[in-house]
Amino acid sequence: MQENKNKADFLSTGYALLILAVIWLIPGLFGHDPWKADEPYSFGMVYHIITTGDWVVPTVAGEPFMEKPPLLYLTASIFARLLYPIFPLHDGARAALAFFMIITFVFIALSARELYGKGSGRIAVLILMGCIGLVNHAHKLMTDVSLLTGFAVAFFGLILSRRNALLGGFFAGTGVGIGFMSKGLLAPGLIGIIAIVLPFWCREWRQKKYLVALAVAFISVLPWLITWPLALYLKAPELFKEWFWVQNFGRFFGYAHQGPANAPGYYFLHLPYFAWPAFPLILFLVWHQYRTKKVQFFKSFPFAALMTMLGIMSLASDARVLYALPMLLPLSLLAVPAVDIFSEKALRILNRTLTVIFSLLLFLCWLGWFILQTGYPASIFKRLMLESPAHQPTLDFRFALPAVLVTALFFVVSRSQQLSGKNLLFRWTAGLTVIWALLMTLWLPFIDDSRSYRSTFIDLKNAIPPGTHKFAGISLGESERALLEYFADIRTVKFDREKPKSTDLLLVTTSRKNKSNVIGHEWQEIWQGSRPGHASELFVLYRLI
Repeated sequence: MQENKNKADFLSTGYALLILAVIWLIPGLFGHDPWKADEPYSFGMVYHIITTGDWVVPTVAGEPFMEKPPLLYLTASIFARLLYPIFPLHDGARAALAFFMIITFVFIALSARELYGKGSGRIAVLILMGCIGLVNHAHKLMTDVSLLTGFAVAFFGLILSRRNALLGGFFAGTGVGIGFMSKGLLAPGLIGIIAIVLPFWCREWRQKKYLVALAVAFISVLPWLITWPLALYLKAPELFKEWFWVQNFGRFFGYAHQGPANAPGYYFLHLPYFAWPAFPLILFLVWHQYRTKKVQFFKSFPFAALMTMLGIMSLASDARVLYALPMLLPLSLLAVPAVDIFSEKALRILNRTLTVIFSLLLFLCWLGWFILQTGYPASIFKRLMLESPAHQPTLDFRFALPAVLVTALFFVVSRSQQLSGKNLLFRWTAGLTVIWALLMTLWLPFIDDSRSYRSTFIDLKNAIPPGTHKFAGISLGESERALLEYFADIRTVKFDREKPKSTDLLLVTTSRKNKSNVIGHEWQEIWQGSRPGHASELFVLYRLI
């Protein structure tokens, strides 16, 4: 009994959280090529900085790409240089994600401690790490990760401003700056509105020192707001206008027509699963407070921040579920008090449920891997191979050994019999982490062989006739162009139909159903190919006769 109690106590310590955070962070960062939809074009800008040193104009395969400021790309290029040649450039670039996520975890822990007291920081981090929507997106090379960091720092600054105006203002301004340099005016706009709403929503911010904090925040954010935009304006005024008006206001109000359209109630529909387990914890907390007639939920910073973010984001023209990443911060903070109000009976039921769910998922991960390695049963093996035809099953101990270790961790955590809300939360996050780690170790070669463009574009390069050629493209996205340059050293320009003979090689993205030579009989097909397992997307190379 004492041994079990010690195990349970260990789950509540900072050492256990640190071990879990390391296991959560590393799988998925290394060992695979850039994956669509967001990684390839993001790495294209990182690769441009590495090869040219130019960070002022975000560029993909020789063409400006003005959607986002360069903070993530610049940081990723630094990590890529530092870790090369130990890791390939694209793997090294992803190390920047770990850097930003560590900062995010530190500052949400500090925010929770300011709001709820000592010990609350670990709970907030566990809830955030356990959110289903975070684990996948936090391992992708995209600016939403550093944007999340900016919000975490800014929120801590606003919370701290009640007690320390100078330091709180500094962190609030710095967080806004990080968010601005990650994704433009979204962070200054949202956080600025939250800062204005706070005194009306919460009594604690109705004091003169809060005005001092806002003044310090304004001074702190100025270098972030001025440095890169001024450098961009001086170097390329037209590109500055495109970034400022089209990529900021145009995307929000809809006249840019560059993202998936928003739908009524989009975030209300997706947040319940995206923010799991924070969302059900919050529902339970609301029910508990109403039952005990001690409603403190609505007059809090996290609730004010969440409602403001939901309201503004719901008005935007574009919507993607990953845009909800910053909302995970106030949701996780709101859920912290719910962890300690479960009854013993509820804890037992939830513990058994989690054990069954994660044991089943663990079994399926290992069973699928065993089928891939042995080819038995043949019927399931053939179905699996349809998803990744180019995969050659091999036993790679670089992936198998870590998988064994994290599986052992799952059983160690599951054996603990001392039940508490904190330990149950730890088990949820540990279970999610282990499943993610198995997917990014045992299954990583299989997934990468299906999603990577490497073999396709190397095959394309080998099909190019000898001699110097001018390459043009039709329907090539930024991601494909970026990977063409990285894998095959091919840089394309947009095809000019008015001057078709200005190029001698033409690469067209199409589909097998719609494949036809619509560019004229003077073009001869010399190669076609597609990603393994994705035959619907077809690349066709033509040569000018």
